[in-house]
Amino acid sequence: MVFRLRVALAMNLALAIGVGVASAQTPQPFPRPSRPDAAPAETPPTAGPSAQLVVPAGPEGPSERELGAPVYPGAQYLGSYDAGRGQRFHLYGVMINFADAVMYYKNVLKKNGDVLYQSPPTHQFETSRFRDDVMAFPPSVTVKDFTSGGGAGYPNPRPGVEPAHFPTVIQIVPAPPGG
Repeated sequence: MVFRLRVALAMNLALAIGVGVASAQTPQPFPRPSRPDAAPAETPPTAGPSAQLVVPAGPEGPSERELGAPVYPGAQYLGSYDAGRGQRFHLYGVMINFADAVMYYKNVLKKNGDVLYQSPPTHQFETSRFRDDVMAFPPSVTVKDFTSGGGAGYPNPRPGVEPAHFPTVIQIVPAPPGG
């Protein structure tokens, strides 16, 4: 349950990050692991969680094999964050509503997943077993509604590229290499 809450907090902070991108402010990081042996904030980004969304030059993200989870067809790769311990948060924007994205993952993963929050709607599907000794976050797919409460959606981190906002964001956290 603690791990689900960690991932839920990470997804909730994505909203704040998206707002920061839209207003040209520096995005805030996803939450860092609360473990005492986690890397301190002043370490270089390569050694610990990074505060910057890494937006790729092209539209391609990691392969489904690298992610250990399917990517919704037509999803746009938005970028990734360092999650620590060799893991990354990979964000994808989709132009479908939250309920359809959740139904897609229920059918493809053959799991019901867990409702993390009713408002804003956030649903998580764990894709493999969490190993505390080598992982910062459980490998998972988390779907979040960014139009809940009348919001415009998650801002596209690539200025001037359509669409300007995504109603739904999918966050995929793969297991670390060798994990």
